[in-house]
Amino acid sequence: MFETLTMAPADPIIGLTEAFKNDPNPNKINLGVGVYKDGDGNTPIFASVKTAEERLLAHEDTKNYLGIEGDEAYNKAVQELLWGTDHEILTSGRAGTAQAPGGTGALRIAGDFIHQHFPNARVWLSDPTWANHPKIFESASVPTETYRYYNPSSYGLDIDALIQDLGQIPAGDVVLLHGCCHNPTGVDPSAEQWAQIADIITDRGIIPLVDFAYQGLGNGLAEDAVGLQSLSRPGCELLVASSFSKNFGLYRERTGALTLVGKNATTVEKAMSHIKICIRTNYSNPPSHGAQAVATVLNDPDLRAQWDGEVKAMRDRINTMRTLFVDTLETKGVRRDFSFIAHQRGMFSFSGLTPEQVDILRERYSIYIVSSGRINVAGMTKDNIGPLCEAIAEVLGDK
Repeated sequence: MFETLTMAPADPIIGLTEAFKNDPNPNKINLGVGVYKDGDGNTPIFASVKTAEERLLAHEDTKNYLGIEGDEAYNKAVQELLWGTDHEILTSGRAGTAQAPGGTGALRIAGDFIHQHFPNARVWLSDPTWANHPKIFESASVPTETYRYYNPSSYGLDIDALIQDLGQIPAGDVVLLHGCCHNPTGVDPSAEQWAQIADIITDRGIIPLVDFAYQGLGNGLAEDAVGLQSLSRPGCELLVASSFSKNFGLYRERTGALTLVGKNATTVEKAMSHIKICIRTNYSNPPSHGAQAVATVLNDPDLRAQWDGEVKAMRDRINTMRTLFVDTLETKGVRRDFSFIAHQRGMFSFSGLTPEQVDILRERYSIYIVSSGRINVAGMTKDNIGPLCEAIAEVLGDK
């Protein structure tokens, strides 16, 4: 039976990482994969997480299964990180959370839930969006559409087109929104624009699904939740897919969550019973380690303060590299205006480089960038920024 199979196409980002690993050039630069790198080019373990893991190792007394919805302390901590401790959604019991294997797992649970119980609903994705978004919902048999988001001429948000497209989405459909640090563009709505978006979604009866993978890496942990806060109105319904790969450095631990908000506690209880079935028939119950580390950090004041500082250090480094990148390009003689990159937020940015230019950077200089021109700013260091900008200047014809 298996002899009938042909080779499947490689994932564009994972495939790029494999090509990078196989490149013998000692000066190669990887700006493709979405992984945070520190100033030395390493992906570190947070000190707060390491302390939490040491405590878990010392006190763990069982390897028994978690419940289908995961660790209760973790789920509570996830909700409080999203909304704070005294938000109406939490005090009224209108939120239910299920631990998930990463943000991707949370999105897939949402897709299965939508397909099984709202088969006529479509999921609307921003144009552009994370390359895996349409594939996740396709695998869950949920049809997708797109709404306009990015204006390549201004390198910014096309708010008028966005509002116009949201105004055409029928009630009962789902719109996927990036909570902050939009991937791949790095362009986020302002607080005022988020309010406009929330007004349209509320008025039309659209269900928002917020992909919240980068909380804390934009402007701050609370500041990055401004969009979610705008959507979180009395009586609202929404879904939130959380990920702690980036802001806890727990990539390989696959630590995420799906949170559902309903009109009241009874509605949430019913909905969560169906989400639990989606989980049971998929991976049965979630892994424990990463979630316990997150819960330990968030529920300990000292570790929480240490983690806050570590997230701030990540955020500051990313934003510093954005500015340094723009300044170094100018120093190397690049005539094109790249100043927009300094104003974007998060790990990613649309550079404006064409697929052909990306190919040349890879073939001549061993610089790996996604074909769309998306760059991972966190892959830049003070050591590689000079050669990187020199190569871009040559490819653009400014040298």
